[in-house]
Amino acid sequence: MSTQTQDRDQLVQKAIGEISHIATLPEITLKIIELVEDPTSTAQDLHKLISYDPALCSRILKVVNSSFYGLPGQIASINRAIVMLGLNAVKNIAIAASLAKLFRGGQLTPNFSARDLWLHSIACATTTKLLADKLNIGLSDEAFLAGLMHDIGIMVEMQFDRGLLIETIDAVGADSDGIPVVCMLEAEEKIFGADHTDFGFGLCKAWKFPESLATVTKYHHDPLSLPTSNRTLSSLVYIADRVTAELFDSFRMDMTSLKIDPAVMEEVKLTPEALAEIKETLPEHLESTTNSLG
Repeated sequence: MSTQTQDRDQLVQKAIGEISHIATLPEITLKIIELVEDPTSTAQDLHKLISYDPALCSRILKVVNSSFYGLPGQIASINRAIVMLGLNAVKNIAIAASLAKLFRGGQLTPNFSARDLWLHSIACATTTKLLADKLNIGLSDEAFLAGLMHDIGIMVEMQFDRGLLIETIDAVGADSDGIPVVCMLEAEEKIFGADHTDFGFGLCKAWKFPESLATVTKYHHDPLSLPTSNRTLSSLVYIADRVTAELFDSFRMDMTSLKIDPAVMEEVKLTPEALAEIKETLPEHLESTTNSLG
């Protein structure tokens, strides 16, 4: 390991160590993750655990009954929701409900608020799931969470040192069309000594999230630098990130260009026609998800 890499890792660990209120997920969420990852767990086990948190029950039912999932009829019980969606989907909704609380902090600068970043994250999650569904690659639930988590490192920066994040945002700037003058990744590197992909990766490790999610937070800007066998999820988020910023004029400080690398499209076997179909249906799906999680 190089000295530069060691310094970066130490900085990330220092940041996460100093923000205990974000570095630990709520206890019930941690228990849900642990339960779902236990192959001996049943839907009844998850139902019993979630029943202890009425607010979480309410949030899960709201998401389950949104048009995003397209389930027949209204689902009135958590047990039914778990049976209809599966343990993994319900786990991800619980994580999403916990994450929503972390993206609070108001308007940091005229050009940035945690709320805007959260709405971008929801949009990216929705798009990533739609991509996974369209490509029929069996990663639907994981894809949603990956899209939701991809920029979580920015919230680590905000909680760690708001002043440095404001300095970073000012350094990024924007031209008359709203295009960043400097890529946020470069500005973060200069000002923090690491960028949000490093902080996000470190937080996923602290939360003991699956390696696939940690990898997405680290490589969603450069999925093709990963080994071929690990590229799919990061490639989907890479595409979703750009589609979201293009269609909804959402957060894009870390992207000076929204052009999608054809090699990444080829990596996941996504045709321009299929992408156009997703773009057409996305606004309707996004409205449903935002109403549920926003």
